Amino acid sequence: MTWWCTGLRWSGGRPAIGWYRAEGPGERAERESVLDFGRPLAFAGRGARHCLGVRRGGRRTPCPTGAGVPGRAGSAQCPECARLDRSFSVAADTNAADPRPYRVYLAWFGPDLVKVGITAEERGSARLLEQGAVAWTWLGRGPLMAARRTEELLRAALGVPDRIAYVRKRAVRAQLPPVPQRAAEVAGLHERAAALPDWPDSLDRLPCEVVDHAREFGLDGLPRPERVLDAMVPGGVVAGRLVGAAGPDLHFADGLVVDARLLAGWELVPVDPAGLSGPAVTSVPVRAVGATASQDGLF
Repeated sequence: MTWWCTGLRWSGGRPAIGWYRAEGPGERAERESVLDFGRPLAFAGRGARHCLGVRRGGRRTPCPTGAGVPGRAGSAQCPECARLDRSFSVAADTNAADPRPYRVYLAWFGPDLVKVGITAEERGSARLLEQGAVAWTWLGRGPLMAARRTEELLRAALGVPDRIAYVRKRAVRAQLPPVPQRAAEVAGLHERAAALPDWPDSLDRLPCEVVDHAREFGLDGLPRPERVLDAMVPGGVVAGRLVGAAGPDLHFADGLVVDARLLAGWELVPVDPAGLSGPAVTSVPVRAVGATASQDGLF
């Protein structure tokens, strides 16, 4: 049975590659491979990229047609599965009746790169790791619609966007100001947000407690990003020493950044240096960091 890559996960505050396979009618299996910074990593794509179907409630439903997915697409879903996924989604405002408590957060990705968002309380800080937030703090907690109204209020009042493209986040990641300066900027924005009137009565305000992800992301000494994966291709190799990860991005010592969303839907196989005439070398298409891709992420 084939294990398909599902992209980068954050498990217990550590990056891991997720895997999925269909073992038979109604039988599904998922696992993950935790990644360690400082170690070599080499793998190649095999076959073609396939739609991963829809994952909901901790269970994945495979794509009924096993559709192919373009190599440069930011999501490993065919159009039909993507529509089904968003038909019952908090992010798409199609699940307004969700009874779970939600939290409003303030996320800082770099100078002038700040956003306000919401996440289900049960997910803890996972959303902040997934988005590549360098520093962040909670703002409040309450029912979904109150959290959504607060999110919109704060976005307008603070003048921050609802989305920041990953191409902008990764461009500044290796040249960030020191931790105390990051914390001070987040605390200042939290103070401004807390002073605003018209917060929904059903939303509890939370104190400022700035969290920094320097350790989780391996930011200290991170090399300046120079090249980013443009697309995975059959037989294409990614090889190097992994030194950091943030959001969906894997950072290698030679300045290569691999957006792991582009790995999702592929069968990835390890490259054994013993079978090569020399060290494994990256052979996948890449582009300069900062160059516009055909599709980037939502957050």
